[in-house]
Amino acid sequence: MAIPRTSLLVLATTVAALAVTATGPAQATPRALPAVAPRAETAALHDDAAGGDADADDPAIWRNPADPDRSLVVATAKQGGLRVYDLDAREVQSLPAPAGPGADDAPGRFNNVDLVHSAGLGDLAVTSDRGNDRLRFYRIDRDHAGGPLTDVTDPKAAPVHSGSQDEINEQRTAYGLATWTDKASGRSYALVSQRERTRLALLELNGNADGTVGYTKVRTLGLPSAFRLPNGATWSPCGEPGELPQVEGMVVDPATGTLYAGQEDVGIWRLRADLTGTPKLIDKVKEYEVPGTYDEASEECAAGADPGFGGKRLTADVEGLTLVTEKGGDGLLLASSQGDNTFAAYDREVSDANEYEGGFRVTPASAELDGSEECDGAAALNEPLGRRYPNGLLVVQDGHDAPGETDRPSTNFKFVDLGAVTDAVDD
Repeated sequence: MAIPRTSLLVLATTVAALAVTATGPAQATPRALPAVAPRAETAALHDDAAGGDADADDPAIWRNPADPDRSLVVATAKQGGLRVYDLDAREVQSLPAPAGPGADDAPGRFNNVDLVHSAGLGDLAVTSDRGNDRLRFYRIDRDHAGGPLTDVTDPKAAPVHSGSQDEINEQRTAYGLATWTDKASGRSYALVSQRERTRLALLELNGNADGTVGYTKVRTLGLPSAFRLPNGATWSPCGEPGELPQVEGMVVDPATGTLYAGQEDVGIWRLRADLTGTPKLIDKVKEYEVPGTYDEASEECAAGADPGFGGKRLTADVEGLTLVTEKGGDGLLLASSQGDNTFAAYDREVSDANEYEGGFRVTPASAELDGSEECDGAAALNEPLGRRYPNGLLVVQDGHDAPGETDRPSTNFKFVDLGAVTDAVDD
């Protein structure tokens, strides 16, 4: 996170109060967003007994073309590694994150996960290992023999952003992740953001003769960290000293080679997935250009007066981005608005300037099956997944699983019928 979650709550509350003061009487309450309920949830994830961070973070959905009922959800659990679930949200495999190279080095920590489907590489789950500043690759076995995922990472894979182990231990390392395969060349790529920095790296994925998979860096691009105000001043999001506004949630539209990148405290950028051309900010967070002062004692940001330049739909952080693809270029870009526990939907078509289509919440289905709060990651697949999800599936992270343990955080993943989501947005 670019700013602690408690800081965001303070900032958002202050901004809302200032907005009422500046505009006089409160305006009419906007129409409440529609709600959808999950059909299933995974078991809660917690920090492990040794104190390692094993929270749920980011999911990806793999469809088994031979038997859609045996499709899988692959998800990251930070220092807990990868978890693999069936469509009933039952765990079928757990893979540990690798250790650091030395006892005093940072351990592996899986942040985001995405999938690759290509003739040359086959079906792969790819994850960003923030702890070791590398990508890791897992081949997906359609028959699930001996476990559906097998680690095929090239042991010679180099750090993505760091030049030494000392730099890796500082953890300005591989963070957000999106994969894509170029239709013209058939080559597969990964886009990897850098924690606490604005840099994105484009990596080409390479298969080796021994069956392992590695990568080579093609180019990098830095998104802005400061923004010009109409009065000529500049604004940067408030955060801890030395931190820049990072990107985590990313997704590539394979039909157009378009990357959507969520800069957590800024908004959603649209740019070419090959990192050429000029990025365009298609929507901003509500806190955009609100000045903030960081207090080291409380580790919180106090918001100043809202100049009114922010967006209307996203409350920082912008987190999980995912696509709902339809034929002819139709479909939706979904974004997690983490600060207010909502999701925003935009038109997938670039020609329509990614127009806002509506939003929704994932709310409890029962006392035992809650909704999604402070969602970190999301994945959608608009294809029939057997008898359980004939209309497709949306998987979202829940940052506050309830009922859960009271003495430590409880997180998990919610499985939502995608048809219910698209119906809610269309209403």
